[in-house]
Amino acid sequence: MMRLQSNQVCQKLMKLEGVGPIGALGLSLKLGKGEHYSNGRNAAASIGLTPKQHSSGGKEHIGHISKQCADKRLRATLYQGALSVVSLVINRPPKTNKEQWLKALIARRGKKVAAIALVNKTVRTAYAILKSDSEYEPQVIV
Repeated sequence: MMRLQSNQVCQKLMKLEGVGPIGALGLSLKLGKGEHYSNGRNAAASIGLTPKQHSSGGKEHIGHISKQCADKRLRATLYQGALSVVSLVINRPPKTNKEQWLKALIARRGKKVAAIALVNKTVRTAYAILKSDSEYEPQVIV
């Protein structure tokens, strides 16, 4: 049985906002080292976090988020983590650029839309971390 404390990939992913042990394990299993996806949007789309596109002739028509062809369990786990981050950010001043962005998004669109946007950003960041084999360092507001 694999222990998360000894898995370096899961340790890197658990540094992301709203990602716990189950979410980190799910992301590492789904994304691998990122070789199966050409970019972060495709990685997020495989989990079901980006809207469908119906585009032709230079006109973009963006639809709703697909719930049929997605990893429902992983998306639900990441969504719950994002909701907890949203509830924390509402009640305190932002410490990082991402928290500042999230607080403005909550004011504009509401908690649940902001949580989905945070999950989308988290998956894209996780893809970049796995692809480049780097560490996550949030940008602190000075």
